[in-house]
Amino acid sequence: MKIARYSAAMLATMLVAGNAQAVSLYVGQYKAGMVCAQCHGIRMPSADAPFPPLGGRDPEYLKTAIKQYRDKTRKSDIMNAIAGSLTDSEIADIAAYYGSVKP
Repeated sequence: MKIARYSAAMLATMLVAGNAQAVSLYVGQYKAGMVCAQCHGIRMPSADAPFPPLGGRDPEYLKTAIKQYRDKTRKSDIMNAIAGSLTDSEIADIAAYYGSVKP
């Protein structure tokens, strides 16, 4: 009986953990659409924008770059202002989403 309860608890934990990962991609997609996509686009930047596309980029690189903009160790007036409002969790979600998009 204890084994059955333990197995059920482990299964529930794995399902929640799996759903948390999926939810972070949805949160990242939402945030990217609201914050990043106007300049960087999703797969390609806007036609007139001189900004690099972020789709398909390495998530670790993106997290580092966004945190550097947030902490103002990487300089860009626009990016310092935008990244300054993002939490670590939002940055991870955005980076994971853009990393999952194929350019």
